[in-house]
Amino acid sequence: MNKNLKERSDRDYINIGIIGLGYIGSGVFKLIESQKEYIAKKTGRCINIKRVVDKEIDKRAQNFKLPFKDQIIFSDNPDDIINDPQIDVVVELVGGIEPACTYLMNSLKKGKYVVTANKDLIANKGENLFAAASENNVDILFEASVGGGIPIIGPMKSSLAANNISKIVGIVNGTTNYILTRMQKENLSFEKALSIAQELGYAEKVNPAADIEGNDAACKLAILSSIAFNSRVVFDEVYREGIKKITLEDIRYANDLGYVIKLLAIGSEEDDNSICVRVHPALIPRDHILASINFANNAVYLYGNFVGEVMSYGQGAGDRPTASSVVGDIIQIARNFNRENKKPVFGCTCFTNKPVKPVDEMENKFYSLMEVKDRPGVLAKIAAVFGKNNVSIESMIQKQAKESAVARLVFIIHRVLNRDMFKSIDEISKLDVVNQVLNVIRVEDLQWKD
Repeated sequence: MNKNLKERSDRDYINIGIIGLGYIGSGVFKLIESQKEYIAKKTGRCINIKRVVDKEIDKRAQNFKLPFKDQIIFSDNPDDIINDPQIDVVVELVGGIEPACTYLMNSLKKGKYVVTANKDLIANKGENLFAAASENNVDILFEASVGGGIPIIGPMKSSLAANNISKIVGIVNGTTNYILTRMQKENLSFEKALSIAQELGYAEKVNPAADIEGNDAACKLAILSSIAFNSRVVFDEVYREGIKKITLEDIRYANDLGYVIKLLAIGSEEDDNSICVRVHPALIPRDHILASINFANNAVYLYGNFVGEVMSYGQGAGDRPTASSVVGDIIQIARNFNRENKKPVFGCTCFTNKPVKPVDEMENKFYSLMEVKDRPGVLAKIAAVFGKNNVSIESMIQKQAKESAVARLVFIIHRVLNRDMFKSIDEISKLDVVNQVLNVIRVEDLQWKD
């Protein structure tokens, strides 16, 4: 353990190939090189970057005017890493499904371990990748794919592995959390808060849909739910709604009722052994710990039958936090690395096949905001539609609108089947006393059952 790096034998080294030297790749590169001695003392092995590949390598490599640069081979062809027999671990940081999936499949078939931060790839092609890893006695680690620097995947597969996890709730998209926080704290419209997020680089300037429509969070939830419930969940199975319809009016009324609005990723295993997976805005109690997760921070909150409630919190994005998780995965591989006798680190834990429940069959509590004519009999007509469809009103408040003879009705609805709630809303929107159903948002009281 005290040997100088120069005195180590080849067997003390793990050779790394990095595919993608962009924002995250650069952070991984710098972290490994700056912490090399420290990592070696922890693992007994030196993490050695042998090759780096990027399609714009001539431009990227100029960022690394460092003494060790000449010891690393830079190129623009991923096959240089995949086909190098001395590369032990391939780190993929290009993002997207293709060509990243091909790179990783080929790497696994060559008997190389893989580390990635690619949520889209794991959420859509994880089953095939894990099968290839198993066939070749290696593994694919992906801690950075969900929460940036937040440790959650490793703990779920190790220290929490003895627990039956019944529910997982996450704020896993920093962009939407930043927008909703600015709306809440500064009375900004969605459009203004989004514009600020774009100026600061939190949201894509050209097309922020992946964040604000819930797709990014859905990928992450598919990954978390697959681990939590030991059954493969893919992106397309996750119900998703974005935050574009959230208004300042909704935020104010939610506050009046003791709630704040967050975009939540929720996975749960139901009593019938099915899985519910959904991403949507939700009213959550103002005094719950998740309500205090603000700006671009992320948090994952889960319940295990022995450990109880557990929450992981921190920066969910950024080059340094994400690099921390990527290098942490490399270290996990290094701790028990044996070049001659490879074996999985965690392996795939999806050993069951549980059905994913359609959203219409899920039960939720709801908030609904309606603009109605301010005259007698309005509430009776709305209540009659709700009652006919097995929908029960928990509470209702009336707010006077700016226009005369118009009122706002705010309903909190008891837990009800989604199909019954939305059938009611469709019928109510056609009543002559209702000008418009302005919004319908789920309510999550976040109470756990053993």
